[in-house]
Amino acid sequence: MSLVRAIGLMSGTSMDGVDVALLETDGVQLLSFGPTLSAPYGEEDRALLRAALAKAVDLEDRMARPGPLAEAERVVTERHAEAVEAFLRENEIDAAAIDVVGFHGQTVLHRPERRLTVQIGDGAALARRLGIDVVYDLRAADVAAGGQGAPLVPAYHRALVAASGLDGPVAVLNIGGVANVTLVDGAAEPVACDTGPGNALIDDLMLARTGVAFDRDGAAAAAGRADEDALARLLAHPFFEAPPPKSLDRNDFSLAPVAGLATADAAATLTAFTAASIGRAFPLLPAPPRLAIVCGGGAYNPTLMRELAARLPCAVERAEDIGWAGAAIEAQAFAFLAARSLKGLPLTFPKTTGAPEPLPGGRLARASG
Repeated sequence: MSLVRAIGLMSGTSMDGVDVALLETDGVQLLSFGPTLSAPYGEEDRALLRAALAKAVDLEDRMARPGPLAEAERVVTERHAEAVEAFLRENEIDAAAIDVVGFHGQTVLHRPERRLTVQIGDGAALARRLGIDVVYDLRAADVAAGGQGAPLVPAYHRALVAASGLDGPVAVLNIGGVANVTLVDGAAEPVACDTGPGNALIDDLMLARTGVAFDRDGAAAAAGRADEDALARLLAHPFFEAPPPKSLDRNDFSLAPVAGLATADAAATLTAFTAASIGRAFPLLPAPPRLAIVCGGGAYNPTLMRELAARLPCAVERAEDIGWAGAAIEAQAFAFLAARSLKGLPLTFPKTTGAPEPLPGGRLARASG
């Protein structure tokens, strides 16, 4: 099967910036890794994205862009274009050498129960500016068919585990704004679901209390003590008892249960909540994993990693510990998914999103279109 040279782009629900990764792949298992880049958003960009999130709550039409959403879409597209241009320049890569860009965009609303998911970002405008074909809008087909539209990365997790020669069953944990898990067990169809909030609530707490949108090195949580009553209230949400596949919107949970706690105790409680909610997902998987591999921003929070080690029923390692580029895995995944989309291969599966059958997805914007 022919190889595709793809650039993947990811801006996650933590809204910290744009990750870029180059991957050469057949869209099945052959993976050749290229350089990566992270381009952080400025504070004005983050403020605009937070305003867009607040406005998106009222959306009924996934193509509508009222209020700050139109400006946010323009900025998201521009920042992604700038990130790709910087990546190509820094690595001395000619745009003509790239077959496709996989562009996730920025999720501002995810309500699959209403068959509605909204990722802002203009794929056609990005293709014209870069002079490279772009695959975008990767969740829509799955949601329209009745799937959850998330998580999208399990196909890549399976390929990554296979390419690494790891014996299953292995759980790949991605802890971004929302956390998700993929169980990979050989050639079997992966099983996946969102597990609950990842970094989102911790980030929101720290922004509201300190003006800094994350708990650096988990220091605030390490200085506090988890409040067991608040933790129990957070874990009482019915989402945690539902079987996979299942997915979340970033705003499905709030800070209300920790509102009366000191900042350190609130951070400790929310960090314990992220780990405990991941732990609640493991008994719902079809087989107990022998290893959990953690990637995404949460892997760089030592306090969260300690909580995971204490609460999960298996060994826990960071992606870097086994030779993966942990911070770039989601960007690599969207390069992989773009290659699969070009080849008409399925992106989602009944056991990852609840799709009725393995489904292809993504829209193709031609550079010359």
